[in-house]
Amino acid sequence: MKYGFHPAAEVEFLDAIDYYEGCESGLGYDFAIEVHSTIENILSFPNAWTILDDDIRRCQTRRFPYGIIYSRAGDFIFVVPVMHLHRDPDYWKDRL
Repeated sequence: MKYGFHPAAEVEFLDAIDYYEGCESGLGYDFAIEVHSTIENILSFPNAWTILDDDIRRCQTRRFPYGIIYSRAGDFIFVVPVMHLHRDPDYWKDRL
């Protein structure tokens, strides 16, 4: 199974890495590892996570307050946002 990011989701992800790295050296790296680990869980069990809408699901990271919201099309996972869980929960819906 493969995955890809919506362009805005990739920007969010990179911005969050920069933010955490600015807070503490190495924390941005830890965040990146956590997001990639969460995506690996999604790839292994794509139907196991919380359904938000028809084919949209969310898997939360363990250490950081982020959710990976994605859709599945066959053997492809499309990450719509890398969403901070304290943001407006619907801000990303226009990306669909």
